[in-house]
Amino acid sequence: MSRPPFLTLPACARAYRLATSRGEFAVHEARPAATPRGTALLVPGFTGSKEDFIALLEPLAAAGYRTVAVDGRGQHETEGPRGTTGAYKQAELARDVHAQAVALGGDVHLLGHSLGGLIARAAVLEDASPYRSLTLMGSGPAAICAPQQARTRMLVDALGALDMDAVWQEMRRLDGEAAKPAEAVENAPAGPVDPALGAFLYRRWMATAPEQLMTTGAQLVAEPDRTAELAAVPLPKHVVSGVRDYVWPVPSIDAMAEQLSAARTVIDGAEHSPNAERPAATAGALARFWDLS
Repeated sequence: MSRPPFLTLPACARAYRLATSRGEFAVHEARPAATPRGTALLVPGFTGSKEDFIALLEPLAAAGYRTVAVDGRGQHETEGPRGTTGAYKQAELARDVHAQAVALGGDVHLLGHSLGGLIARAAVLEDASPYRSLTLMGSGPAAICAPQQARTRMLVDALGALDMDAVWQEMRRLDGEAAKPAEAVENAPAGPVDPALGAFLYRRWMATAPEQLMTTGAQLVAEPDRTAELAAVPLPKHVVSGVRDYVWPVPSIDAMAEQLSAARTVIDGAEHSPNAERPAATAGALARFWDLS
């Protein structure tokens, strides 16, 4: 999970619901003042939302890119079915991404953060035609590392037994700070949370479908390595990470990038969420890659 550094949309951005062939999705879209150089679609990670990319919107628009960050099915402000897990299988979420890209006009620079990277990879492997490039950010080649698997299983088990508020309170207690359960799950850096941000993170948690979290959490602990399949897709690729990452170790991310023959960017001072931790440097790296793609 990313902690957005702020929550107010920049003047270049607006919130709306993107209509697609698979339903409507809540998005934040930023547009440059001039004709866009391209369109980017940003897919958030486990327990995340479009707000995780809020600090990228203005610098990417300034660089000339129409940028659309999305809440996936069952995430935050995008509704999802309850009482079933089938709607949140990876293939279904990948088809949602495909529908979003088509609705945006195709030729999209696709970016997935963390779990979003696995979903974006599945979308490209299913049908690469709507995409101009693929960026995997804070995302690795296969299942998350063993300590994070244990934490994620604990969260999934709790969601099967308790309501969302009870899980929130228990994970806060275990984490030992006024923070979010998913930050404990992903071992994000600890630290004080601004009250307004804390309130938002709680609202987002409560608005997310538990079935989505249970299904995608199970995906994180069982994801196969599909790097060789992805390497065969003739699409420009970019792998971005911080200097440290507790979800996928950086050496495994390095090896994936090499196998993909991908452009590789390590964001100084960032960990699992360069999009939120070092947005200016991250936006610059993304725009430079897209300019060449």
